[in-house]
Amino acid sequence: MPTTTSAPVKPELLQLLYSPIAAELAEVERRLKGELRSEYPFVDELVRYGCLLGGKRLRPALLLLTAKAVGSRVTHEHLTLATVVEMIHTATLVHDDVLDEAQIRRHLATVNARWDNEASVLLGDFLFTHAFYLASTLDSVLGCRLIGRATNIVCEGELRQKGSRGNFALTETEYLEIIEAKTAELTAVSCRLGALFAGASDELAEQLDGFGRDLGIAFQIADDLLDVQGEEQSTGKSLGTDLEKQKPTLPIIRALELATPADRAAILEVVSGDERQPRRLAPYLDRYDALDYAKSRGQAYAHRARQRLELLSPSPARDVLATMTEFVMSRNT
Repeated sequence: MPTTTSAPVKPELLQLLYSPIAAELAEVERRLKGELRSEYPFVDELVRYGCLLGGKRLRPALLLLTAKAVGSRVTHEHLTLATVVEMIHTATLVHDDVLDEAQIRRHLATVNARWDNEASVLLGDFLFTHAFYLASTLDSVLGCRLIGRATNIVCEGELRQKGSRGNFALTETEYLEIIEAKTAELTAVSCRLGALFAGASDELAEQLDGFGRDLGIAFQIADDLLDVQGEEQSTGKSLGTDLEKQKPTLPIIRALELATPADRAAILEVVSGDERQPRRLAPYLDRYDALDYAKSRGQAYAHRARQRLELLSPSPARDVLATMTEFVMSRNT
């Protein structure tokens, strides 16, 4: 089976990418740790642990980089909203791990594995509600309104994905609509918030929303590729969960679209049977170049995201945003 990922995106590369916002991102981290605590020992342990699972801090980084690319200065509002979007993202991860019965995330046991599903659901609820409280402390209601709408769309996308489990007649268009909602909506609103609170015009804010949206779609396609061909040791999370939960992802959709009747029946037996393992699916994904196709589709979204940055004036922050579009399809975590 051909390899569709290249050099891994290492932590030191992320540190380099985030260098224009290093101080601001450190402040967001400080705020997260300050907000995610409790006077009650069990709750405190749980929320502090949950804070470790967010990983790359991509969404707050996008918000802060967009702010600097538009207005060169990061405000108190930006820092608060960056903290909010990371809380919401972490809440979705905690709930996703319950839905997927995942055991590992960021090389750590998931909350549901270390504690149980009840603790995970309640932690996710805590993170959601605390995020909205924090957003409401700003003088402007704009951030709360946009984040509320985006979070609703994310949850709707998750519900649509739940409803599509086992539906291997799902089209590529329907798949893209689902991942745009469940993944790209939050990256899009992060960029829009960064732009608007830096004084961007409506036209520029719309373009940067589109940048985040296209980048988020590419990111999710890369994630789906990892699920069928990654290695848990390097990714640091449970893999094969999409297949195990019978989620139609782009490589599978593509292979089913091109397969002969006999191969289609064989693929459906793998994805619907009792032993839903990536190694059994691999020959068919290889035969129909499904992984390369999915990668090319992700690269097309990444390329469009890069083009959307043309309205921005040259700056280190804009350069980092452009670089992100080059690396999004080569990540291994």
